Amino acid sequence: MEKHIQHTTTGHSTQSGSNITTSLSEVLAFPYRSYLYSYPHKTAYRELDPPLPLGPLWERENTDTYFLYMHIPFCAARCGFCNLFTLPDRRDDTHERYVDALERQAKQWAPITSRRPYSRFAIGGGTPTLLNEVQLNRLFNIAEHVMGLDPAQASISVETSPDTVTDAKLAIMKERSVDRISMGIQSFIEAEASAIYRPQKPQEVERALEKLTRYDFPLLNLDLIYGLPGQTVESWIYSLERVLAYEPGEIFIYPLYTRENTIVKPDDIRRQGPDIRMELYTAARETLKSKGYVQYSMRRFAKDHSSSKVLLPYSCQEEGMVGLGCGARSYTSEVHYASKYGVSYKATQSIIADYVATERYDVADYGIVLSCEEQRRRFILKALLHREGLTLSDYQHRFGTDVMSDYDWLAELLREGMAELESDEGKQVLRLTEEGLGYSDAIGDWLISAEIREQMEGFVFS
Repeated sequence: MEKHIQHTTTGHSTQSGSNITTSLSEVLAFPYRSYLYSYPHKTAYRELDPPLPLGPLWERENTDTYFLYMHIPFCAARCGFCNLFTLPDRRDDTHERYVDALERQAKQWAPITSRRPYSRFAIGGGTPTLLNEVQLNRLFNIAEHVMGLDPAQASISVETSPDTVTDAKLAIMKERSVDRISMGIQSFIEAEASAIYRPQKPQEVERALEKLTRYDFPLLNLDLIYGLPGQTVESWIYSLERVLAYEPGEIFIYPLYTRENTIVKPDDIRRQGPDIRMELYTAARETLKSKGYVQYSMRRFAKDHSSSKVLLPYSCQEEGMVGLGCGARSYTSEVHYASKYGVSYKATQSIIADYVATERYDVADYGIVLSCEEQRRRFILKALLHREGLTLSDYQHRFGTDVMSDYDWLAELLREGMAELESDEGKQVLRLTEEGLGYSDAIGDWLISAEIREQMEGFVFS
């Protein structure tokens, strides 16, 4: 699902085919190169000519289950670090017209994607809970009664923000079997929040957290950002300890990224002085480990939690994603597609207006067709950058070849101590070490293919 900061190219690496010519040691000198959480990133998408009919596209999909995602591209204000597809707009009538369009899209997609059950359902944004109670409830009705979601066998996640947490909305989500509530806090220090143009007071965050804990959702996820202007190790750990006081089952910690298209510019951050993000990351990692949290990726730390549901399985490679709404991406094994991408208010508003006015949503006209090379690379990235690691036999079963022979640069991860080969239930698994997890963003950027990098270079954000 969509998160807070998106990957853009940095242009540090030069690659040819599958051979990386920049050494890993050079890459590791710049640990915060770019945030790669989806591959290929949407900045590599282009017009698909001719457009691809969705029926044949999904008929070829062989995954056992699907991931249903709804994107609500509205928020109260755009944070200074955000370059997601989102529009500051609180108006109920705007939200209603948007949900009308999303339901129209769902009715056209449901016959196409009904071949497989949904194992996960997520509503992201933006801020989905900015919608009023009627529209929020409609989203669950669309998922269940139009798309065929069975909430008894699917994990359900909703993103929220402190200023939109109300008893009425929490009651709806509890009634609709939501398993996971995710809330971005970023900082408990008002001056740090203000520095990233986030109009948020600590008292409002505490109020929201107290409500959330009273409703006792199976999993509470809270997000923090490190590297904020004026942040110190002491203030960062203070924010982390305030989060820990509410005993969330999951915590995401994000390094601050800024781009020329964000409100806070890279030069604004550089003027703050030395980059202490790695020091902040290490301090948080050790604190979380001492509190019993397990590290699952560079960003995700979690404890085991129980669920009353018997959930359907879903691959970590995240294929079979059905993305409804403007800004949502859909993934099949061969094609990724979405609406166009914008960041400025004017561009985002125009794209949403086109989506709402559209009558037919039955073709993919903007996206990327993945070559076999990109399918392989995506498979590696999605596995390697997480604690589960890359099971070598899974790659061989999928692609018919040996991954260590296909990509000899994986051996460099072993030589640099960034990864290790382990035996797990008789299978060989390539996993990043603890140090390697800390350098995931640099490693991910290093693994991007030359072809994708070339498409992303020179991308102009609207």
